[in-house]
Amino acid sequence: MLPPSRATPASPGLPDLDPVSLLARLVALDSVNPDLVPGGAGESAIAGFCGAWLAARGFEVHRLEERPGRPSLVAIARGTGGGRSLMLNGHLDTVGLAGYDGDPLEPRISDGRMFGRGTFDMKGGVAAMMVAAARATAEGPLRGDVIVACVADEEHASSGTEEVLKSFTADAAVVAEPSHLELTLAHKGFAWFDVEIVGRAAHGSRPELGVDAIAKAGHFLVALEDLGRRLAQGPAHPLLGTGTVHASVIRGGEEASTYPASCRITLERRTIPGESADGVERELTTVLDHLASTVADFAYRLNRGLYREPFEADPRSPIARTLARHAERALGHPPVVRAEPYWTDCALLDRAGIPCLLFGVDGAGAHAATEYVELTSLERLTGILADTVTDFCS
Repeated sequence: MLPPSRATPASPGLPDLDPVSLLARLVALDSVNPDLVPGGAGESAIAGFCGAWLAARGFEVHRLEERPGRPSLVAIARGTGGGRSLMLNGHLDTVGLAGYDGDPLEPRISDGRMFGRGTFDMKGGVAAMMVAAARATAEGPLRGDVIVACVADEEHASSGTEEVLKSFTADAAVVAEPSHLELTLAHKGFAWFDVEIVGRAAHGSRPELGVDAIAKAGHFLVALEDLGRRLAQGPAHPLLGTGTVHASVIRGGEEASTYPASCRITLERRTIPGESADGVERELTTVLDHLASTVADFAYRLNRGLYREPFEADPRSPIARTLARHAERALGHPPVVRAEPYWTDCALLDRAGIPCLLFGVDGAGAHAATEYVELTSLERLTGILADTVTDFCS
C-alpha cells in the first residue's frame, strides 16, 4: 500500500495517531536546510504542518522565528501540577536532495521500510515523538508538562534548539535522533579552526623575494597528521574512543607565476568529554609555534571557528532509567548502550541543565543517496516514547 502522496500534506488530519502515515506526510514536505544548500526550502512549511497537527490534538503551540524563514516549534500539553516535565526534541531540517536515488520527497514503502529524504535523519524520530506525546495525553493531562520541540537548523549550527532554550526548559529531555533503538549516552564534540600560513608574494622568477605559503603549509599538514596519530594513542573514552583531527579545506595561491602570500587550512578537531576548545587551541598553538621556531620563514595566524561541546549523560538519571526500563520491556532485552561519533543537540540541552539522552529509530542512509527507516522500529520507538512520557510525567 502506498503512503499518502505529496499532494496531501497540508492538512494535519485529526483522528488517527499512526506514526507511519504521519512520517509519510513529513517526508513529502521539503525542508532542506538553506545554510547547507543555498535556496533550500527551510522549515516554514513543515513547522506549519506540525503546529497545526499538534494544535488539533490540544497542544499549546509556540512558533519561534528569530531568523526569518527558519522557524522552530514548541508544543506543550500542560500538566495538572506536581509532576516532572519532559521535552521530546527533534529537528525538522534535512540535508540536500541532489543526487538522491529516486524522488526524495515521494515516500515509498517496500519490504518493511519507508524510503525518502529524512525518513531516518530524522523525520522518523519527529513523527514518533509527536504521536507519542499525543497518545500519552489523549485521555487528559498528566501531572507534568509534555513538551514537543520541533527545531530548525540542527544539520548546520543548531540555531533552533539554541532559540528554544532561551524561553523553555524541562526536567529532562529525549532527543529522537536515529540510534537503532539503542540508548545513546555520549557523543563527541567538535571545534573548527582556520590556520593561515603567511608567505610573501613575489614574481615566480624571483625566489629570493618570495615565501611560498603553500609549501610552508605542507609542514603544518605533516605535523597535523602526526598530531592525529598521537591523539589515537592517547587517553580514550570508554564508549567514544579518542579525539581526532583532520584537515577539511585548503585554499591558497592566485596564479601560476606568483609566490603565494597566503594558504588557509580549515581543520576539524573532534573532541571527547574532558576536552575543550581552549585545550584544542593550546594544542594547535604548540604545534604551530614549534614549526615557527624550526622551519625558516614559517609564520601563521590561528582563528577559532564554531565549537560544540561533547556530551555525556548520567546513566543513573531518572530519564535514563525510565526510558531504559520501557525499552527493555518493548524489546525483550536491555537496550544496548552506545555512543555516537557525531554531534547532536543533546550537548546544548545538557549545557542548559536539562538531563537528556538520545534514542531513535533503526534504518540507514543519513545524508546518503538512499535513506530509509525500518517501520517496525518506528512503531516500537513511538510506543517506548509514549510509555516513557506517561511514566516520567505522571
